[in-house]
Amino acid sequence: MTTNGQSLHKILRLKALKLKTGISGSSVYNKTNPRSKYYDPTFPKPVRLGASSVGWLESEVDAWLEAQIQSRSATVSTMVAESPAQTVSPFLR
Repeated sequence: MTTNGQSLHKILRLKALKLKTGISGSSVYNKTNPRSKYYDPTFPKPVRLGASSVGWLESEVDAWLEAQIQSRSATVSTMVAESPAQTVSPFLR
């Protein structure tokens, strides 16, 4: 997004990030910590805003969410293509 040739970036603080993604605060920090077993190198990196505050670029969060949706769609499509036509979900029995 630009206005008058200047780039505008919306920063999400942790509360807004949690609302947008549905991920808890501790999970967000685990996804960004390379030492965590839950580290996700594709998760958006935080932007330092001050000595003790960070935020995330909304555009990067949106792109990450879209990638998660695309990944899920590809997985679901593969599962449907590979499953027998007459298979009934165990939840529908």
